[in-house]
Amino acid sequence: MKVIIAGAGKVGTMLTRKLLAEGYEIILIDNNQQVLESCSDRFDVMAVQGNCASMEVLEQANVKKADLLIAVAGGDEFNLLCCMTAHGMNPDIHTIARIRNPEYGDQIYKMRDTFALSMTVNPERQAALEIDRLLNYPGFLRRDSFARGRAEIVELKVKPGSKLCNVALNDMNSIVRSKVLVCAVRRDGIVSAPDGNFVLKEGDRIYVTAASKELTNLLKNLGIITHKVKRVILCGGGKVSYYLSQQLTKAGMDVHLIEKDRQRCEELAKYLPDGTVIWGDASNQAFLEGEGLEQCDALVTMTSYDEMNMIISLYAQNYNIEQVITKVDHTENSKIQDILNLGSVVCPKELCCNQIVRYVRAMENKTGAALSVHSFAEGQMEALEFRVDEKTLHCGEPLKALQLRKNVLIACITHGKNPEIPDGESMYHVGDTLVVVTNGDVVLHTLNDMFA
Repeated sequence: MKVIIAGAGKVGTMLTRKLLAEGYEIILIDNNQQVLESCSDRFDVMAVQGNCASMEVLEQANVKKADLLIAVAGGDEFNLLCCMTAHGMNPDIHTIARIRNPEYGDQIYKMRDTFALSMTVNPERQAALEIDRLLNYPGFLRRDSFARGRAEIVELKVKPGSKLCNVALNDMNSIVRSKVLVCAVRRDGIVSAPDGNFVLKEGDRIYVTAASKELTNLLKNLGIITHKVKRVILCGGGKVSYYLSQQLTKAGMDVHLIEKDRQRCEELAKYLPDGTVIWGDASNQAFLEGEGLEQCDALVTMTSYDEMNMIISLYAQNYNIEQVITKVDHTENSKIQDILNLGSVVCPKELCCNQIVRYVRAMENKTGAALSVHSFAEGQMEALEFRVDEKTLHCGEPLKALQLRKNVLIACITHGKNPEIPDGESMYHVGDTLVVVTNGDVVLHTLNDMFA
């Protein structure tokens, strides 16, 4: 399948890497020749220099034979024009545009056919939704839902004094007293798919599959006491803060948003009448304390600078704030983030890329494609949800009899409305859904791809 990526910025580069790894043919367009040369050195792509909304440039990119165009260049208007032009030249092409301006939200939805859009993505809005989910379930660093919310993969950190320190995975269920499955462990930046003899250590990040109804018991039995978040401090007044403030105030939370640009504060105050917008510098220790840092239930750092977000989050951790969430834009700093105590880490660009990759997979495999795809453990692992149909092999056979590919694990089977964390005796049947976990080296286009 031929994919044109218009814009070789951070999102465009991340998409190029992910889609090339899955075997797609990529054509990259950007105005900046130096950026294109850098990408050409790193990736096996065709590069076209020029204005990606120009018919001439799209012609050079062979848009008439392309299956998909992804516009992630500079401005929203530019991305819209790029998609409309590509569709005018090739009516069969699928188009995805990154649209970030909140003012365009309803308009884009109502006029998506006019703009010839197959899908739009908004990294900041996706990040806000992810942060909102985390705030509504304190205790987990990350949550990914499957089976219509009935099963989840959650991330936990083994903290000093945790009941899980020095515990083998075979003995874990006796401690948590819940049916769970550890599908991955991240230690010192390296992710592994452990067996039952694996012994957990302080500092490990573990990714646990469980039925959603078991999550409260999981936290309770681990001694992780959580309270409903009532008062939140948001550091930084960008688009993520705007979207998040809207969601949190609707849920009745007391939101205090700190922004150091006065003009931006005035804009936010106009659009967020139910929140409290404060003009000040969140990186100033005395100012942050004066705004009631000790009394807040959660703090979210969302300034424009990763380093500043990390510093503020580390400072908040010293106050034992129950929930700290850090927004980052540079995923290459993941090892640094592992070492530091940053709480939950959310990357808007990674969330955006994952959503696009899910669309590309579904587009190529309309029959038997994954219902949902989630990347976790800093992109080193994937969890895919598939429906079992008549073409699925080995229905009704116990899992212990199956020969799966290396680094592939069946993490959950959902029978109707009932999720099951499987063991060797478990079986799946037509109509069930499976959550399959793999590492980044294994690509599953259909469910049968998991077999050796």
